[in-house]
Amino acid sequence: MNISKVDLNLLVYLDVLLREGSVTKAANQLSITQPAMSNGLRRLRDLFKDPLLIRTSGGMTPTKRAIELQPIIRDVLSKLETTIKPEVEFSPLQSNRTFRIMASDYAESTLLMEVIRRLTKLAPNVTLDLITPSDVTFHDVEHGKVDMAINRFDELPLSFHQKVVWYDSFCCVLNSQNPIVSNFNLDNYLTSKHIWVSKTGFGVGVGIDPTEVQKLGWVDAELTKIGKQRSIRVFTRHYHVALQLAKAQNLVATLPSKAAKLYIQDPDIIMLEPPFDIPPIALKMAWSPLLQHDAGHIWLRRLITEAGNDLTEK
Repeated sequence: MNISKVDLNLLVYLDVLLREGSVTKAANQLSITQPAMSNGLRRLRDLFKDPLLIRTSGGMTPTKRAIELQPIIRDVLSKLETTIKPEVEFSPLQSNRTFRIMASDYAESTLLMEVIRRLTKLAPNVTLDLITPSDVTFHDVEHGKVDMAINRFDELPLSFHQKVVWYDSFCCVLNSQNPIVSNFNLDNYLTSKHIWVSKTGFGVGVGIDPTEVQKLGWVDAELTKIGKQRSIRVFTRHYHVALQLAKAQNLVATLPSKAAKLYIQDPDIIMLEPPFDIPPIALKMAWSPLLQHDAGHIWLRRLITEAGNDLTEK
């Protein structure tokens, strides 16, 4: 086939169709009429000699050929977008851009407080829209709808770019009058009541089943390795709540050290090393390949990296 006779706009149509899985949604995304989108799908079927999308009980379902084409088309369009997009330098002082960042409570309380402080000086008109992990999917980041995801991830799609911001150890936070402070060992740790904090990565969170130890995360995984289990009485998704509970009650919170140190000046709180080994966790930032070469995004990544480095050195 002579490619000069192919309407390359059809590749854009196919990319959006496969992403949205709906002629109506694809038409809205491209700001064209539904009949025009339907005509585009008909031409795509003629071009590839394949139905591409088939109506099923679950909606429009891509064929095997369409599934094979999707990453190829996305890669081609991404490279074209990067090639033809004019090179524009990012000026932080003049920019009024909004960056949407998915961040865990841990990242928001520690890293992003410092990032916001720097933004106030370096980019006073830039806005941050901070989104919780439960409000974001991998697809939102992949398609560039969210500029950045900052969290502790068990795994990420291979297409994502990622960078470790820092590694953090764990510590135990207790009320300074807690009776076990003077003899803080593994036995006393296990006989105490505990607070658990979510490690949610992406997507809508669900309730916790305390009996499913293998799903509780790093602290409980390490206890399982030595044949032990702690008694968790409060499950929360917020580090400040965990810290306040540890301060007010005889509950133990085992937290990443940078989160715990938010209360380091509080005389009613004491921080102790865990009485068993817990490997450090990695805080990562992840972003779409669509934003890899964006000047403003490059500037933001550099700012976050510098903030993370400075906080690690303190």
